[in-house]
Amino acid sequence: MSISRISAAFAKRAANGQSAFIAYMMAGDPDLATSRELLLGLPDAGADIVELGMPFSDPVAEGLTIQQAAQRSLLADTKMAGVLSLANDFRKLHPDTPLILMGYANPVHHMGWQVFAKAASKAGVDGMIIVDLPPEESEPFAQALTENDIALIRLIAPTTVGERLPKVLSGVSGFVYYVSVTGVTGDAVPDAIAVAYAVQNIKLHTDLPVAVGFGVRTPQTAQMIAACADGVVVGSAIVAAMHNSGVKAALKLTAKLAKAVRSKS
Repeated sequence: MSISRISAAFAKRAANGQSAFIAYMMAGDPDLATSRELLLGLPDAGADIVELGMPFSDPVAEGLTIQQAAQRSLLADTKMAGVLSLANDFRKLHPDTPLILMGYANPVHHMGWQVFAKAASKAGVDGMIIVDLPPEESEPFAQALTENDIALIRLIAPTTVGERLPKVLSGVSGFVYYVSVTGVTGDAVPDAIAVAYAVQNIKLHTDLPVAVGFGVRTPQTAQMIAACADGVVVGSAIVAAMHNSGVKAALKLTAKLAKAVRSKS
């Protein structure tokens, strides 16, 4: 029921005229035990969907905050087995909350597309975002995900226009992730008018929910984006709160962001 879990989360919020709140965190930052505490607490703090980052040594799409989180995780010797163990623990405690893994192709390819997909499915993972895997090279992994009922979620950039947009959307399931700024995570504040226009354009090509992330750091910005999107993704702010002040602070911020998303005007 992996993909249907994602659909149900968006449908539940849409039925109440609300956007879904998607919280991102880095697995293994600063270590597996502490990140497990944060992961297990996110749904009760208000996250409708959780994105769990898989640490990688060269996260090209990430800003400094998540780059450093990935480095801390790798220094703590986080391996793919540890990430999947966190996912498994999450699923046992939260049977209905969708869990998305987000990361880069190299570690997954090293494990093997099919082997990874089976292991992720067994751990209760609902969706995958592989930032640096273009549609032209994704067929083997896409097939492995389909066979294991895991959603393939792709990033849509502001520069994804014209004939490229339907090509990137091909084979996507679960939801579409629109990158609200040109740049890396946490880099700039989104332009609400430009985001609304982009979301409308994407919806001309797909019936899937459209979530918006990158650059959303405050409750005010989250509320603004919620006015035009089916979901709002926040990552860097939660990662920073975790690093600077600990699990309780990160969960407190998550609750504020979730409240702001659901109070969209």
